[in-house]
Amino acid sequence: MHIAEGFLPPAHAVAWGVASAPFVVHGVRSLTREVREHPESTLLLGASGAFTFVLSALKLPSVTGSCSHPTGTGLGAILFRPPIMAVLGTITLLFQALLLAHGGLTTLGANVFSMAIVGPWAGYAVYALLRRSGAPLMVAVFCGAFVADLSTYCVTSVQLALAFPDPGSGFLGALGKFGSIFAVTQIPLAVSEGLLTVLVMRLLVQSSKGELTRLGVLLARKRARTETETVAR
Repeated sequence: MHIAEGFLPPAHAVAWGVASAPFVVHGVRSLTREVREHPESTLLLGASGAFTFVLSALKLPSVTGSCSHPTGTGLGAILFRPPIMAVLGTITLLFQALLLAHGGLTTLGANVFSMAIVGPWAGYAVYALLRRSGAPLMVAVFCGAFVADLSTYCVTSVQLALAFPDPGSGFLGALGKFGSIFAVTQIPLAVSEGLLTVLVMRLLVQSSKGELTRLGVLLARKRARTETETVAR
């Protein structure tokens, strides 16, 4: 991730684009509703998109035709839920393909599916499960960002293995090779992204407490005060 321009066979590129489209369309509706009903959230939406853009632009060479980098999608998924993150991630990937030659237009659907759809949904699911289980906010944020990052690369490994199966061992052999190569760089990056996301969330708790309460990240009234005091320790 990102898979480079022209690297996927045309049929795979089209299939991933078709698979991603419904999520992006749903996300556009969710984003439009959020901005219409809560215009004060525009600044935080922009910050979430910028966080994703900056982190995902820091690429390290990895598997041929791809690269490793943080994704930055966990923060936006936690704040605004995965559908909105699908749109922010798609915009990020589109701008990077056009301006930075990072990824590509033919592989946009595949990159969107792994980074802007699966990553945010997996990360948010882990975050929500931990919060409902009573885990501290920052533990849930770290795990959510970690999983959002790592699951993106698991899906990218699947995409590459489907497109380029091993001549001897087929899909599973290729999946093992792609996954093991990605793991060398991506596990440390996922840990680093989790820690950075926790740092950003701590700053938001201090500066945007009201907005985080409205979004459900912080609990209301007395429970919110207790949670903020715990975070500050």
